[in-house]
Amino acid sequence: MSKTALVLIDIQNDYFEGGKWPVDKMQTVSANAARLLEHARKQGYEVIHIRHEIPSDEAPFFGPGTTGAETHASVAPLEGETVILKHKANSFHDTPLRGELEARGVSKLTICGAMSQMCVDATTRAASDFGYEVTLVEDACGAKETAFNGVEVPASQVHAAFMAPLAMSYANVVSCEAYLSETN
Repeated sequence: MSKTALVLIDIQNDYFEGGKWPVDKMQTVSANAARLLEHARKQGYEVIHIRHEIPSDEAPFFGPGTTGAETHASVAPLEGETVILKHKANSFHDTPLRGELEARGVSKLTICGAMSQMCVDATTRAASDFGYEVTLVEDACGAKETAFNGVEVPASQVHAAFMAPLAMSYANVVSCEAYLSETN
């Protein structure tokens, strides 16, 4: 029997209003992630919390040891749940994530978190490349507005621009409602 793990990526204080790097709709993202977390715990899924720190005194956000780098209370880990610290966008890069999943016999991942265009994208692609069956819960993921060559791109468009190719080639991309109704 294949096992499922919920991977919550970087749902940390600095991404919320009042933090150093606020992400669009992060309250909604964390509320949906909290629903996924409650569901995963009830279903007996493995739960893995990913926490990002930027190892520099000049980190613009997620500075080591700061309140902003702490996991948001809405999805706080319970004792015994795995918490993995990372320093790069890809949650597999130089972390024990893959080993933890293999040790537990996990073959299916449900992914949520922030940011859609960085850590969620990098982790989802890597998970697919490693052969995991990936479900990405898009409304439990948050994007940040950005700009390139003078073009301002709103967060909603950034989110859509990343979810579309992930849905095409890397993951089953669904809403929180659809996921919860399909996995009950």
